[in-house]
Amino acid sequence: MSLSHPSEELPVPEQIVSEENVNKADFWFDPVCPFAWITSRWIGEVEQVRGIGTEWHVMSLSVLNEGRDLAEDYRAMMDDSWGPVRVIIAARELHGSSYVKPLYDAMGEQIHHEGNKDRASVIRKALAETGLPADLARFADSDEYDAQLRASHEAGISLVGQDVGTPVVAVNGTAFFGPVLTRIPRGEEAGKVWDATVTLAGYPHFFELKRSRTESPEFN
Repeated sequence: MSLSHPSEELPVPEQIVSEENVNKADFWFDPVCPFAWITSRWIGEVEQVRGIGTEWHVMSLSVLNEGRDLAEDYRAMMDDSWGPVRVIIAARELHGSSYVKPLYDAMGEQIHHEGNKDRASVIRKALAETGLPADLARFADSDEYDAQLRASHEAGISLVGQDVGTPVVAVNGTAFFGPVLTRIPRGEEAGKVWDATVTLAGYPHFFELKRSRTESPEFN
């Protein structure tokens, strides 16, 4: 799995003639969200065919849904979802932002591909895979870095409003909720979806496209 980082050299396709013209995405995610996972895998494909730069940020569905009247099962999931985002933020604060995306990748593989519903196990395995200290897992149940978590969350959600969720993607500085995808576009198809997104983001009076979703996400 490619773990691109803005500081790494990115492939530059023919149509990009200078570094200043390289498109940029800012991506806010919660690792438990399947739709954010699919959109993040799409961004990974786009990095290969459009040479974009991506910065990865944490947002939290648990923070977003604080105080809301939710169905009992969804409230239980939100209460159980503090741990992963807290650990990623703690890793960022203690070991650097370069660990944000690798931890997200490792947690997402466990949650969405392995079907691991044990948050403590997800965190433990992700820390091991990324070479981070195992004792970072203690922050799953700690509010020590909650101020930083909330700040990261607010930086993304403030761009799109409180009535949406994750992912939040800013394209060249213009942020949207989504795109919400149920399949991962690959190769040039991923690039074409990106091109369309850049076009919409470039029109200052565009705000929303939406239709009812008729299928569940698949991660293949």
